[in-house]
Amino acid sequence: MSTTLTEQQQETKQAAEKIAQQTVFSILIALSFTHLLNDTLQSLIPAIYPLVKDSLKLSYSQVGLITLTFQMSASILQPLVGFYTDKKPQPYSLAIGMGFTLLGLVSLSMAHSFPMVLVSVALTGVGSAIFHPEASRLAHMASGGRHGMAQSLFQVGGNAGSSLGPLLAAAIIVPFGQFNVIWFSLAALLAIIVMLRISKWYMAQPKKPKVKKAAVLTDKPQLSNGKVIFSLAILLVLIFSKYFYMASMTSYYTFYLINKFNVSVQSAQVYLFVFLFSVAAGTFIGGPVGDRIGRKYVIWISILGVAPFSLLLPHVNLAWTAILSVFIGVILSSAFSAILVYAQELVPGKVGMIAGLFFGLAFGMGGVGSALLGRLADQTNITYVYQVCAYLPLIGLLTGFLPNLEKRTK
Repeated sequence: MSTTLTEQQQETKQAAEKIAQQTVFSILIALSFTHLLNDTLQSLIPAIYPLVKDSLKLSYSQVGLITLTFQMSASILQPLVGFYTDKKPQPYSLAIGMGFTLLGLVSLSMAHSFPMVLVSVALTGVGSAIFHPEASRLAHMASGGRHGMAQSLFQVGGNAGSSLGPLLAAAIIVPFGQFNVIWFSLAALLAIIVMLRISKWYMAQPKKPKVKKAAVLTDKPQLSNGKVIFSLAILLVLIFSKYFYMASMTSYYTFYLINKFNVSVQSAQVYLFVFLFSVAAGTFIGGPVGDRIGRKYVIWISILGVAPFSLLLPHVNLAWTAILSVFIGVILSSAFSAILVYAQELVPGKVGMIAGLFFGLAFGMGGVGSALLGRLADQTNITYVYQVCAYLPLIGLLTGFLPNLEKRTK
């Protein structure tokens, strides 16, 4: 009799675990979907650069300033949002953040002056600042311990959305005009609806901060504070390398193709979509591989491994440029999930703050990089920008100084 009860209890426990696992994946998929919508909307900003550059008679420096305004409004707030929500979780902050993005889109569709464009992208940046740290923290919560996989699934939605933006802009905005940005507000409304459902799931979760903190401290790698700070500094430098190069691609790749190969604006947007789609694919690969072989090795391969392709890019024809951009996108993008989870393991218990810091720095480096590269393009030419940026991945050599957390934890 007791054996039968034990078997029934075991079956009940397994069924409960299975249901819980299904629930976790449904939340991860929902977070990835909202990330897709969020980053699709944000990617409309660089996608319409050729349009606003012509209509408003902007220089490359002013184009870079648009990116800087968007990225800085996102980057400065993100660590603060993450720090605050670690202490006081805000379940409905995701929907609030998307509300700011919605306002930014409506404003951008009717912006016919340079200052109005800056205000519009700043509102969108605030929405991003609220969304990313809290959504990343929820992905960590729903991961079931598979943090690399969860971050990759969350990130791949964002990168897929970033790749769709240029394609949608080429199909809807470039042929029919800037005002058609307003149609994308429907996607923002859909994201808000999904986010409200995620918020309800989050509110239903049992709150056991002491147990979680104790569990995290048990698994903490035994590193001195100095070593932790040194390792975080290396990771931040790697983020600089990655996102400065990414800024050259997301902000100026279309101009490079138009200038060097005389392709049309719509064709250039398609090439940008190919690059950004490869970024999405690489993002999904990085997290699970990091869970399996170690995050340090993924970081090493991802940053330094891009160098041969980036060094070749400025010296090849259009077909090879497209092929090399795919390799660059896949390899370079696999780093971020590994870097983020590695940093969260260095500083356990501060998931939101670390996510906000690294997302914020990624946005900030992208903005600063875009502004500086725009200035460089005005003073020289767009091809020279890619010849300079080709050497940035060599900074990946610094990965050799990072400790192997997996070995220390074992």
